[in-house]
Parts: sequence; C-alpha cells; structure tokens
Amino acid sequence: MQDKESEILRNQRRRRKRIGKLKNAIMLTILGWLVLSMVLVIFLLVRTISLEQKVDGLLQQLGDQEAALQKMQEGEPDEQGSTQISEGTEVPEENLTPPAAAGIADAENLAEEGDVHKVCLTFDDGPSENTAEILDILAQYDVKATFFVSGKEDEESQALYRRIVEEGHTLGMHSYANKYNVIYQSKAAFEEDYRHLRDYLYEVTGVECRYYRFPGGSSNQVSNVAMSELIGFLNEQNTVYYDWNVSAGDAALAAFTSDEIIRNVTEDIQKYKTSVVLMHDSADSSATVEALGPLIETLLGSGAEILPIDEDTQVIQYVKADSIG
Repeated sequence: MQDKESEILRNQRRRRKRIGKLKNAIMLTILGWLVLSMVLVIFLLVRTISLEQKVDGLLQQLGDQEAALQKMQEGEPDEQGSTQISEGTEVPEENLTPPAAAGIADAENLAEEGDVHKVCLTFDDGPSENTAEILDILAQYDVKATFFVSGKEDEESQALYRRIVEEGHTLGMHSYANKYNVIYQSKAAFEEDYRHLRDYLYEVTGVECRYYRFPGGSSNQVSNVAMSELIGFLNEQNTVYYDWNVSAGDAALAAFTSDEIIRNVTEDIQKYKTSVVLMHDSADSSATVEALGPLIETLLGSGAEILPIDEDTQVIQYVKADSIG
C-alpha cells in the first residue's frame, strides 16, 4: 500500500514539475515576443522619423532648385549658397535633380520646321545592376549614348566602364563620391574628387574623360562654394560640363512609369535642335530600362538622330562656362 501511495506521490510531483516547466516556457515565450515587439516598434518609429526628415529635406531642396531654374529662364541671377550644406550633414547623393526639365531656351537651339532633332541620351549615377541591360538595349538598336559615371572599384563596375568605351559610347564624369556633402564641401574637396575619378577612369579604360555633369546641375543650390569657382576649375582642366534641357523624370523620387518617361522625352525634344536628355542608371531605374527600347524606337521613327556627346555637340549649360572668367 505504501509503495502504491509513494508511486502516486512521485507521479504527482513529476506532473507538477512538467506543468511548472510548461508554464515557465510559455511565460518566457510571451516575454520574448513582448521584448521583440517593443524593439521592432522603437526601430520602426526611429526609421519613420528619419524618413520623414529626409523627405522634408528632399522636398525643400527640390523646391529650391526648381525656383533657381525658373530664375535662370527669366534671366534673373542665381544666388549661390542659399541652401548650403554644413559639415556632417547628410544630403542624398542621388535624385536631387529638378523634377522636370525647365529647359534652356537658347535662341540658336530652338527648333524650326524641317529641322532634324539631334538627341543625346545621357545616363547619370552608374555603373549599376541595370547598366549591362541598358548597354544591351543600346547595342540592339545600334545607338550610342553618354554615361556620366561615379567611382566604383569592384570588378564588375570596372568591366562596365570598359564595355561603355569599347562599344563606342561616351564616358563622362559625375563625381567620384556622388555625395553632395563630400564634393560640395569646399573647392579643394571638389578638385580632389574630380582628379580621383578622372585618374581612376583613365587607369581602368585608358580614356581621358573630357565631359562632366555636376550632381544636381550647374545651378544647384546645395554647394558650400560658389558654382562659378567650380566651373572655373573645370575650364582650367579643359573639361566641358553638360546640364540638360530635357528630363526623363526617372529619378527615384519622381517614380514615373515607363510610359510617362517616354512621353516626357518625346514631347520636350520637339522644342530643340539638340536635346540633352537626363536619365538615370541606378538600382532604382527599372522603369528607365523598360522605357528605353520603346523610346529609341519612337525617336528613330520620328526621324530624330540619337548621338553620343562629342566635340561637335551643342553645349547645354544652365550656367554658361564661357561667362566665367
């Protein structure tokens, strides 16, 4: 009898232990989920605040640049430094370009009836994961373009630099760092970035790049140094910089569809004898890749000539290089 009672007691103790362990496991699981949920909530809150600040900054910068471009059209002087960057300030390096092309209405470049439209397709920010496909499409139509590239030292990017040159496209510079708070911090910083990219591209491709595009354009409002000083430096280097008079609207912030990109370009090129089209070659440029083939077909079908930038190309500049002493 005693043995039976002892066995019952032992079973009861074991059962209580199992129940206790199960309770502890449940409590630990609940506690873990609560802690994880709190961490996720805090992380999402911080990210939301950060993204809101970045969006506010981008909208402000875009508004400032659009106003500056409007002044350029109206013949008003461009006041430099109205939105300068301070040391340590993070300014997004990509997509801080005007949301649409204000255009440069040089009288000699306005199209007249019967003119053949010359179109220069230019791609900023590459190389990227989309560069090879862009090059494939250009090769399919036997069309040459211009790539304003940044500095990337991985083997795949180096191969893409070489492919751009080998396939007859124009290789231009878009700054090594492609970060506003780096290249526009001072004149010395800009010069160092320029020389770094120029020498690097020569080392990789054997090409001495002669063309440059300022991130944000020559009338950008984020530089800590007057753009006239940077333009003067490029003049000393015998480097020609190009802005644009037609924008595809394919910056990530704008998020236009491929159909909208095609429409943006085809409508605006009708205004000019020579159109320099701003497009982007970045990880966010899937719509650009999708639009490129149909855009080329539309341009060629209209009788336009698609050409790379070279020494014979009409220079398109918001701030004229020859106005800088």
